[in-house]
Amino acid sequence: MALKPEKPARSIVNVATYLRRMARSQPYQRAVVCPCGRDAEGRAAYTHLTFRQLDIESDCLARGLDDAGVSRGVRTILMVKPSLDFFALVFALFKVGAVPVVVDPGMGVSRMLNCLKESRARALIGIPAAHVLRTLAPAYFKSVNTFITVGSRWFWGGRTLRQVRSSHWEPYPMADTQANEIAAILFTTGSTGPAKGVFYTHGVFDAQVRNIRAQFGITPGEIDLPTFPLFALFDPALGMTAIIPDMDPTKPARVNPDKIIEAIVNHGVTNMFASPALLNRVGRHGKENGIRLPTLKRVISAGAPATPANIEQFCTMLTDDAQIHTGYGATEAMPVSSFGSERILNETRSLSEQGFGMCVGRPISGIDVRIIRITDGPIARWTDDLALADGEIGEITVRGDQVTRGYFERPDDDARAKIGDGDTFWHRMGDLGWMDKKNRIWFCGRKNHRVVAGNKTMFTIPCEAIFNNHSRVFRSALVGVGPQGRQRPVICIELEPGDSGRNKKGLQQELLALAKASPITEDIETILFKRAFPVDIRHNSKIFREKLAVWAEKKM
Repeated sequence: MALKPEKPARSIVNVATYLRRMARSQPYQRAVVCPCGRDAEGRAAYTHLTFRQLDIESDCLARGLDDAGVSRGVRTILMVKPSLDFFALVFALFKVGAVPVVVDPGMGVSRMLNCLKESRARALIGIPAAHVLRTLAPAYFKSVNTFITVGSRWFWGGRTLRQVRSSHWEPYPMADTQANEIAAILFTTGSTGPAKGVFYTHGVFDAQVRNIRAQFGITPGEIDLPTFPLFALFDPALGMTAIIPDMDPTKPARVNPDKIIEAIVNHGVTNMFASPALLNRVGRHGKENGIRLPTLKRVISAGAPATPANIEQFCTMLTDDAQIHTGYGATEAMPVSSFGSERILNETRSLSEQGFGMCVGRPISGIDVRIIRITDGPIARWTDDLALADGEIGEITVRGDQVTRGYFERPDDDARAKIGDGDTFWHRMGDLGWMDKKNRIWFCGRKNHRVVAGNKTMFTIPCEAIFNNHSRVFRSALVGVGPQGRQRPVICIELEPGDSGRNKKGLQQELLALAKASPITEDIETILFKRAFPVDIRHNSKIFREKLAVWAEKKM
């Protein structure tokens, strides 16, 4: 194949250019490190690629993928576990200009298959289990005509990754993609509605890399432990070494704390992403065992609000100058804001525990945030009278370079989520909150989780905070039972791990007394206890209040 001369980097907006830059500036620093077993003494063994090696490997794969028909614009299902191959493949696809389609396997086989069918991809790159799935359910893969197996190919057709990989290396002429060109389709988990494919352009990825670096002060040479695979993809672009944790990424709430702590200590990890569920499990273990993590200077938590108590617990392992940042955002817009643990614990904790909501900080540079009046219908055009005054609770809307433009072939969802404003647009987060006089966002819960009881509207995060103050409550959930507009507010309670559930009647009276003492919860008269809440599959932190509402209605 004749190679086209590569255009100057300044004319290209392609996230893979960051990797090539890092391969030149820090070629021998480790880019990706993966656990690969243990020795006879039980010590963890690792394999890795340096930035130079990752750049070369992705070049070799890009050339082979291009020859195999996985070329610019080709939607390509990627079903590969976090590994060296996963990183090399993602950057190879970006270099080619192909469009990786990424679906969270934790959402369940049925929902995952529907997402894959909806993407109408033309190529599939996956581990053997992925190809077994497509042979058992061929109807969902009718559009796919190129099959590549990562590992051993069994009874199906197509090529293996080893056959695709070019044995001859020379710098691959990267696709000259532009800011508005589609780079990937990332599916939401569907934790608060149907899973939707979100259009990511190269410009959105580029804005995210720049803003994440600036917001958190990340510098090349740092070492990251990304416990959520998609966040790991930013590491090579940021010049950070990604340490792939020894865990099931679909079950962060069940992670082995010792393995997380082992990885941090073994590699001198400086940065970690952790969902609130993982933060709680590892923090609880660390506090109970007096563990300290002196190299860790930054923890970024997202996926759901991390409570002040959860943050304080994990902070017992950190040095005084380390920070836990609670990030706010969504698949469609990330990041929007962040807030450091020092301010959470010293400035806003008492207000959050009184029911003011969870402060998630000021909008990051380049992001505009407006709070608009609550409505469930589409809003076609922006008008200034949509915006509410500071202090009023409404829907959070955002605008900026890292905000995605829409969903893959879902015009109705686009209409519900986007508000046109001249040449730009606002994205409706589907979250409720308010802005204070310091331009800080206070998160109050999902819009479709609010409970409307006559003339009073109740919001999940403020109401639940009142009950979470009780020492025996691990978490609570506000749900509405009955017809819309005339719902009966009910609080579901999950007790602390290890709590035997003794004297529930007495506990119920104590919780009702807490409710009566606050004007935001004084109308709540029903408390229900549930052993374990249903939670989202991605971060194990968002409570499935829709399922709890159905359970509560049956219970009552």
